[in-house]
Amino acid sequence: VQVVESGGGLVQTGGSLRLSCAASGSIFSINMMAWYRQAPEKRRELVARIYADGTTNYADSAKGRFSISRGNANNTVYLQLNRLKPEDTDVYYCNADVRRLHTHSCVEVWGQGTLVTVSS
Repeated sequence: VQVVESGGGLVQTGGSLRLSCAASGSIFSINMMAWYRQAPEKRRELVARIYADGTTNYADSAKGRFSISRGNANNTVYLQLNRLKPEDTDVYYCNADVRRLHTHSCVEVWGQGTLVTVSS
């Protein structure tokens, strides 16, 4: 099971980006998908998460500007980043809590990250 992010890049202050994350492999179900961010030498912190039932949670810094959603196939999650600020510059990581297809055991997976750079 793996997740792969895409959509990062360079954007000006006030601009928007949409990050995508796709899960693949022997997946029975996905309980939760989330986005985290991490700056160099800082702890990885939650940006937003979405559960299988559609419930979402956001960090205070993300409320009102960022939006998390799932694709129709439910193995994809998006993070819409609006009104970006230079302090949003970070590597953004996708995280998923997945129940495997055959064993039904749960596993947490992380992507490699995608860099978002907001210029002032």
